[in-house]
Amino acid sequence: MRFEDFIKRGLVRRGSQDFNLAKSLIKTAESDLKFLSKLKIDKNSSRKIMSNYYDVLRSILEAISAWEGYKIYSHEAFAYFLKEKGEENLSLKFDRFRQVRNKINYYGEDISVEETEANILEIKNMVQELKKKYFKNLK
Repeated sequence: MRFEDFIKRGLVRRGSQDFNLAKSLIKTAESDLKFLSKLKIDKNSSRKIMSNYYDVLRSILEAISAWEGYKIYSHEAFAYFLKEKGEENLSLKFDRFRQVRNKINYYGEDISVEETEANILEIKNMVQELKKKYFKNLK
């Protein structure tokens, strides 16, 4: 499958660049990261915290897509969006986190504190890498 296939299926819409939306999404993602960093990760909180960190990463990807004039309605399409941009490694990581989040949210699976902590570290690194690469001149 390719990113173009998601466009053809109506799961991605081409439109005009939305710089204000992109800036707003980045701002809220940064705020969410600050909030989440204050939470204690334990066996009871790890599921929700993992899902919320995933949402921060997805928000950054949504900001990039809005900046480039896309509205993406499918979480899976974000992986192909990254792939099309030559971000193969980030695409694979994002898709892995998407699957973890889906197992948590839709199948009631648990996630260990250790796995959550490792995933959070990776997600934070991805967020910084994406912001640095795609929004380095953003004011």
